[in-house]
Amino acid sequence: MFKGLSLFLLLISFTVQAEQWPGEQWPAGPKIAGPAVEALEAYAFPTRDDNTRKGIRTDALLVIRDGQLIYERYAAATTADTPHLTWSISKSLMATVLGVAYGEGLFKLDDPAAKYYPVLEKHPAITLKDLLHWASGIDWQEDYEYAPLKSSVVAMLYTRGHRDMAAFTAHHDSYAPAGQAFRYSSGDSNLLAAALKTIVGPQRYPDYPWTALFDPLGIRHATWETDATGTFVASSYAYLTARDLARIGLLMERDGRWNDRQLLPKDWVAFNREPFAGYKANQDEAVPGGHWWLNRPAAGAASPWPDAPPDTFAALGHWGQVLYVIPSEKLVIVRYGDDRDGSYRHNELLKRVLGAVRP
Repeated sequence: MFKGLSLFLLLISFTVQAEQWPGEQWPAGPKIAGPAVEALEAYAFPTRDDNTRKGIRTDALLVIRDGQLIYERYAAATTADTPHLTWSISKSLMATVLGVAYGEGLFKLDDPAAKYYPVLEKHPAITLKDLLHWASGIDWQEDYEYAPLKSSVVAMLYTRGHRDMAAFTAHHDSYAPAGQAFRYSSGDSNLLAAALKTIVGPQRYPDYPWTALFDPLGIRHATWETDATGTFVASSYAYLTARDLARIGLLMERDGRWNDRQLLPKDWVAFNREPFAGYKANQDEAVPGGHWWLNRPAAGAASPWPDAPPDTFAALGHWGQVLYVIPSEKLVIVRYGDDRDGSYRHNELLKRVLGAVRP
């Protein structure tokens, strides 16, 4: 009996030792090479035209497998030490920060958002879950360069709403009942950032992303801008190096665990990766989960990234910022870019990365 127990404990010890985690640096794994990598680079790093800003313009590409760095390349002015603007990846970062607060027992998903952000009294039915699903029902136009005069997000970030972005959002009218319909909204994300201030308290709030998430993961150089009220711009303005963003990916790939600490509750990660039931499929679009994007087919549609495993999920940002997580392949992929014409395709990059890493 004792001999069998000793053997079992020895096997557990070997399993723990084999699991790789980054310290100050990422452990180096076997570098990928060969024709499949050349095909990947031909797609991700074509000749770059900085005059027209057309075509695929990758700033950084990093691949982690089994917790080890196996591929890394940078372009233009970006280096391994450059905190890159993540744009809407910031939304998934806020969801991850909120997950730590959820694990502290500070809120429930079905809590009314107005409980933590009273400016939302105009919309009493909205829950925190609704905001995480981009399903607040608040009328919002998420238009960018192609319709700036009608854009709610441009007004929020740059003109009349920029000093207090959450209040600007809260004062919009509703177009649908809360929780019923998906409408992508940077405003919903900034309402979450404002609610977090009450959830954790004003004393903890300015440092909370660092003490709750960045510091435990060894992220040392993150910047997260605030508006004039001191509220984090959860929609847009977090800056991380590619190596640091990959730490967020590894945390999510391992179901919220970091070394021997369950930093995010497993049920929080499961919620992030569960499709929003009210989503109506659009062709080739990832499916919204809890402020993450999923490679899951919605009703009547094919998988958005058919060459990637169905458990693939991602944080997505404007102009080609992406953090992909593929638990079944033990893969984390960070891709930063400066794409301006929409030519980049998620499925194509994922297909080529998988072709390069699979035997």
